[in-house]
Amino acid sequence: MLGQHSGHAHARHHSLARMRLTTSALAIGIAAAWTAEGHAQSAPGASLPPVSVTAPANKPRSTTAASPRDQRSTGRTRRTQVARQTETAPAQKPAFGPTQDARTGTVGVYSDSTATATKTNTKLVNIPQSVTVLTKDYIRDQSFQTLTGVTRYVPGVAIHQGEGNRDELVIRGVDSSANFYVNGFRDDVQYFRDLYNTQSVEVLKGPSALTFGRGGGGGLVNRTLKEADGQRIYEATMQTGSYADKRVSLDAGQAVNENVAVRLNAFYENSDTFRDYGHFERYGFNPTVTLEPTDDTKVKLSYEFYHDYRLADRGNPSLGIPGGATRFNPTVPFAPNDDLTTFFGSPLYNSAKVEVQTGMAVVEHDFGNGLTVKNASLYADYNRGYRNVYPGGTGGGPGGGAVTPDLTQLSLNAYQNYTPRENAFNQTDFVYKTNTGAVLHTLAFGTEFGRQSGLSRRDSGIFPNNGNKAFDVVNPFNPTYFGPVVFTHLATDANSKYRLNIASGYAQDQIELTRWLQLFLGARYDSFDLSALDLNTNTQRNRVDEKVSPRAAVIVKPIEAMSIYTAWSISDLPASGDQFSTLNPGTLVLEPQKFENTEVGLKWNIQPKLLFTAAVYELTRTNVPIADPNNPGFFFPSGAHKIRGAETALTGYVTKDWQTTFGYAYTDARIASATSTIIVAGNRVQLVPYNQFAWWNKYQIDQRWAASLGAIYFSDSFASSDDTVRLPGFWRFDAGLFAKIDETWSAQLNVENIFNKGYWATADGNNNISPGQGRTVRVSARARF
Repeated sequence: MLGQHSGHAHARHHSLARMRLTTSALAIGIAAAWTAEGHAQSAPGASLPPVSVTAPANKPRSTTAASPRDQRSTGRTRRTQVARQTETAPAQKPAFGPTQDARTGTVGVYSDSTATATKTNTKLVNIPQSVTVLTKDYIRDQSFQTLTGVTRYVPGVAIHQGEGNRDELVIRGVDSSANFYVNGFRDDVQYFRDLYNTQSVEVLKGPSALTFGRGGGGGLVNRTLKEADGQRIYEATMQTGSYADKRVSLDAGQAVNENVAVRLNAFYENSDTFRDYGHFERYGFNPTVTLEPTDDTKVKLSYEFYHDYRLADRGNPSLGIPGGATRFNPTVPFAPNDDLTTFFGSPLYNSAKVEVQTGMAVVEHDFGNGLTVKNASLYADYNRGYRNVYPGGTGGGPGGGAVTPDLTQLSLNAYQNYTPRENAFNQTDFVYKTNTGAVLHTLAFGTEFGRQSGLSRRDSGIFPNNGNKAFDVVNPFNPTYFGPVVFTHLATDANSKYRLNIASGYAQDQIELTRWLQLFLGARYDSFDLSALDLNTNTQRNRVDEKVSPRAAVIVKPIEAMSIYTAWSISDLPASGDQFSTLNPGTLVLEPQKFENTEVGLKWNIQPKLLFTAAVYELTRTNVPIADPNNPGFFFPSGAHKIRGAETALTGYVTKDWQTTFGYAYTDARIASATSTIIVAGNRVQLVPYNQFAWWNKYQIDQRWAASLGAIYFSDSFASSDDTVRLPGFWRFDAGLFAKIDETWSAQLNVENIFNKGYWATADGNNNISPGQGRTVRVSARARF
């Protein structure tokens, strides 16, 4: 049996902080909001009524488009005018408007609709794509605060280690550290995100370039943030638990009057981890204000500051075997004396730090007659760097990063990266609901413009205790390194200053031909203009890619609550890759990678709040670069992957007291054409299990007590696509207990991995393999005023 888990300490870091984001507009808006609230509260007898969470009434199309079938559309009603009160009667403020939950029909774990997948608020049952919505209640009940935590329960999604310093997911066999979005904007810098201010997490599977642009070949993840939607909420949460965890959070907001709403989300967390010397500290705050100057216009302003500092941990090496591991004779990860808490790095140097400042401004307007527009802007500043000492094979050390077969030696390497970035985007989206005769149309069209600029600098580590070589050798049973490391910039290290200009336009039409037949047609044009200055050689390189991404689907609805669809979509990834920070002579001439997905699926609302989905698909990835052995630095674009799979899910209320999320995925992700001499046709793609299962349940026992039980299963996979290091499959069980003490207080107990099962959770190559954490207990108390 693999051992128990424990650990403590803090790693040294270098300061990266800078504060450059202008927030005057938001500050003015918040000041005006609170001033207005102060005037409102000064009136004797004035009080805020409770906000009723009800679905908004449909706003009709133009009179020329009226139809009985038009009730499928989702719209927004004007506020009811309030009658003038007599001087003796207390003034009654009207509700600010439908809440985020009401707009999407969200209750507990169930959401009825989303605007993330199509840019129009569409019922999930009518979206011709596999979409999973993780609601705020589901996230809270699981007591997971990270994307990697909550997505383990999503079929078809596997976790990549990400060098121990970032979120990285493998969705339908495609690995990416960049396919993350926030409120529909790219959030593609590499860091760990917290969910303290998250309303929902949407996981879209398959290419989604029509909505989001480049990349996203296997799928993507979007965070929809909590906004000032007028609901009165004053909620404080305190959490403690295993590994000296301490976390506090606040969610406070309300409608100030019928035209202004405010909200503040904030948190702080400080904790050790189950690994020796593991530690992290993170905090953030996110004030938002929403203004409704007229019934038809809404303005949303938001600012967020987020900080995360932690010990970077690249996990364990593999076990070397005589003659070397092969795809026919794979090896396994190494844990000294079956102890998964051992740290294979340096507590003095390993660290990762990010500070993110984000400002958003959104203006929405309803022109009437079925036409609406939304203009949204984002500016984000990411100040980020990380440093690692880790098991590696650079420099020719013994074992090549693996433990030598005689179990006596392990080589360590070191490096540091500084990767700041600034993102600026503007999106304009029009939605027009109309008809041509008896045929109904929901047209969406718009543009996106953006600029992303930054620096990518890498410094290699040398070890003075080993003659200033690129490696040092340690005992694998005592691998934690306390010796000196000197970081120096080599000519082969990246040092690139880059700027990317993006210009995009799209159009789509959701067509209802009859009550039982719908079409979805659309295309997007993207211009990807990248300029990179190699600071090592002072060489400027430029490349422009222009691509059109089509999407089409046919939806058959035997009954209103069911859809059967077939869908086809394409997306492209420029040769500079997910992080696009450098250009070299080889990538200058490469064509973008192409992802083509064909999918057939069924969705059925078995009950009003219970959705069943199933899909089978084939995803082909082509133009994967292969290194040219006769021309270093150049590539052949002839590599290919083929991923075939099937997924099914059940989400919602089985009964009024029983909530469930069930999912199963079968994924056969294969190398279809060799991408190197060891990654050859027939190999399985890294980290992708054949079988993945997840089932979480919550049952309301009575008015006071509720309990939850969850299980996840991953069958075996490989640490990299050469299939030489096998990660065994595993089961994990989680549980929760919930108590409503009174109208103000509630309490929650969560136990992750209740049987303390040792398992290998993820990897970043054959010798950086992360174990899963053992039994973890979290206790929280929540006060709602």
